[in-house]
Amino acid sequence: MSALLATVEVRATERVSPSFVRVELGAPELAEFGVDGPLYDQRIKVLLPGPAGLPTLGAETWWADWSGLPEEARGHGRTYTIREVRGAGEDTRLVVDLVLHPGAHGPGSSWAARAEVGDTIMVLCPRRGTAFGGIEFVPGAAERLLLAGDETAVPAMASILSMLPADAEGAAFLEVPVGGDVQTLLAPPGVRLNWLPRAGAPLGERLSAAVLSHLGGGAAPAVTDEEVDPDLWETPTYSSSGESLSEGERSGLYAWIAGESKVVTGLRRALVSDLGLNRSQVAFMGYWREGVAMRS
Repeated sequence: MSALLATVEVRATERVSPSFVRVELGAPELAEFGVDGPLYDQRIKVLLPGPAGLPTLGAETWWADWSGLPEEARGHGRTYTIREVRGAGEDTRLVVDLVLHPGAHGPGSSWAARAEVGDTIMVLCPRRGTAFGGIEFVPGAAERLLLAGDETAVPAMASILSMLPADAEGAAFLEVPVGGDVQTLLAPPGVRLNWLPRAGAPLGERLSAAVLSHLGGGAAPAVTDEEVDPDLWETPTYSSSGESLSEGERSGLYAWIAGESKVVTGLRRALVSDLGLNRSQVAFMGYWREGVAMRS
């Protein structure tokens, strides 16, 4: 059985803060949605309509069908984290928080800014009982947690925090554009939340400094543009660069870090190379690259 491909309708929208819009997506087909275990940072693929509307895609052949369409006609594909699941059965709704980037909006940000109840998009998401992937938060037996990210990682961190066991311990660092983006999140009492509004500071500066101070390290290492892999994705089981992976149990500290690729690259270097954290204890994910358009 394949993953679940469904045309969903916007059931509700909410301007959560200056930089976030929350959309609630529903369709009867979502009755088949489900994952094996906690949702954590579950990703889904969102297909936005092009000039001709939404295409007709096969559940098994959607990528080939999508890729075969003329680029100007197929719309855009983006990846988001499920913030929350509401309802049940045919009333199942997926809640997704989308970032409104200032200045020139990308396709996802532009769609979020004008989304209205009744709008339709397509989602590719997990079907109950079918392997789908898309969950990278796997702390194993770690005694302490470190979560860190910019605004694009806030929905994933919020979901993870809400599903941690009550006795979890650690810290979360959330960098957001402005103070108005600070939210009230559900988290265990032993996990300290640290909101870091940039308020005009360079992207990632406050996040990197706070994370390294928390770990007892120094300043974040300088990273040149040439050193940045815009597709940076390294977990204990996968490396986008093809590097050999570390073996070992995840105990002690487990770090989950996501956001802009250059910032994440610097933190990866600091934690693994400078502080000596074993790569089996970290997940680093470059969600986006500042100044570089994402591929559909």
